[in-house]
Amino acid sequence: MKTRKRFGQHFLHDPGVLKRIVEAIAPARGDAIVEIGPGEGALTRPLLEHLDHLTAIEIDRDLAAALTLQYPATRLSVLTADALDFDFAVLPAGFRVVGNLPYNISTPLLFHLARQAGRVRDLHFMLQKEVVDRMVARHSTPDYGRLSVMLQVRFAMKKLFNVASGAFRPPPKVESAVVRLLPLQEKLQFDEALLEKIVREAFSARRKTLRNALPLAAADYEALGIDPGLRPENLSPADYLRITKVCVR
Repeated sequence: MKTRKRFGQHFLHDPGVLKRIVEAIAPARGDAIVEIGPGEGALTRPLLEHLDHLTAIEIDRDLAAALTLQYPATRLSVLTADALDFDFAVLPAGFRVVGNLPYNISTPLLFHLARQAGRVRDLHFMLQKEVVDRMVARHSTPDYGRLSVMLQVRFAMKKLFNVASGAFRPPPKVESAVVRLLPLQEKLQFDEALLEKIVREAFSARRKTLRNALPLAAADYEALGIDPGLRPENLSPADYLRITKVCVR
């Protein structure tokens, strides 16, 4: 089937890579798994070998229609929808998410899914390698930024393996990687909207010092034990959570 540029479609076809992804997910019969962007079903088929039922979200109507012809609804539920607009809160607690995410929407989709951290069991994604490197980056490193903070306050993440562009049709111009996200055992309490605002402001001026990028009272920085001469990239996710709590007062 012809790919559509507006959907950022690159279909995974390498059987070795597909096998490694399924092994990493380790699906069990009764798992409630949602696949985002199944495309032509390259990952859908091996997943269904291990599952009683799979839910798939596909924005391309033609691809969605083709998938519904391959499996009965008792095995595969295909939702023709944009994952960015989909309300994942309607799914049962403990659901799992997998997918080869389109590069053009990967970051906003990750932010969208992060809000379900308290209800999801785990997430396994194929993403642009550069995005995965940003997700798992430690503070004070070049790849560390807003995405790192907003995901690391909710998930423990691990890059599992890289995937060469030749594993896709058509081959993308970048390398990919598979990443696993596990919700943190400790459910942290924080004002999500305020944290997002603070982190966005900080990293929009990441080359400035904190006293200029994120102006707080000197007494607040002193109480937090944070040097206002540092840059936003030098603060850990825990530091940003502590700043959020100060700002709530």
